[in-house]
Amino acid sequence: MLLVFLCTLAPIVGAIVVYMNPQWWPEDSSNYGALVSPQRPMPAAGELRLTTLDGRPFDLQSLKGKWLLVAADGGACPESCARKLFITRNSHASQGKNVDRLARVWFITDDAPVPDKVLEAYKGTVMVRANPDELARFLLARDTAAGQPGLQDPIWVIDPLGNLMMQYPAEADGVKVRKDISKLIYSSRVG
Repeated sequence: MLLVFLCTLAPIVGAIVVYMNPQWWPEDSSNYGALVSPQRPMPAAGELRLTTLDGRPFDLQSLKGKWLLVAADGGACPESCARKLFITRNSHASQGKNVDRLARVWFITDDAPVPDKVLEAYKGTVMVRANPDELARFLLARDTAAGQPGLQDPIWVIDPLGNLMMQYPAEADGVKVRKDISKLIYSSRVG
C-alpha cells in the first residue's frame, strides 16, 4: 500500500521540484517569431499619418480587432518585398475558417508607383503610404544600428488589441510564419 502511495505522489513531487528550479526549464520557445518587448500600442492617426493609394487619409485603428500581418517597403516592391507580401498572403489564406480574423497591411515607405502586377497579385492587402520616420518610431522604436533590422527587413504582427507584439526575421521561412500565425489565431480568444 505504501508503494502505491509513493508511486502516485512521485509525479506531484517531481513537478514541484521542477517548478521551484527555473534553471531547469527549457529556454527554447515554440514560436518562430521574436516577441517584441515591450509591446507597443498602435499609434493614433495623428502620430502615424497614413494615406491610401488614392491619397485619402487612413487610420490604422480602423483595423483594431483583427490580427495584422504587417510589412513595409518601397512602392517599386523589389524581390524581397514581393517575398514578404507572398508570405503574408499565404499565411492569411491558410487560416481556413479563421481567415476573417486576420488582415494584411503593406506600409509603402515612398511615393513610387506600385506596379500593376503587385496590385493584382496582392489584392486584399491594405496598402497605405507612410512616412518612414514615423513608421520606424512605431515598428523599430530605436535607431537602426549595425546588425539591427531595418524597416524593410522584417514582417511584424499586431494583435487585435492594437499592440505590436511579434517580429519575424528578414528572409523569414514562410512555412514557419504560417504555423506561428495558425497557433496564435487558434489559441487567441480575441480578434
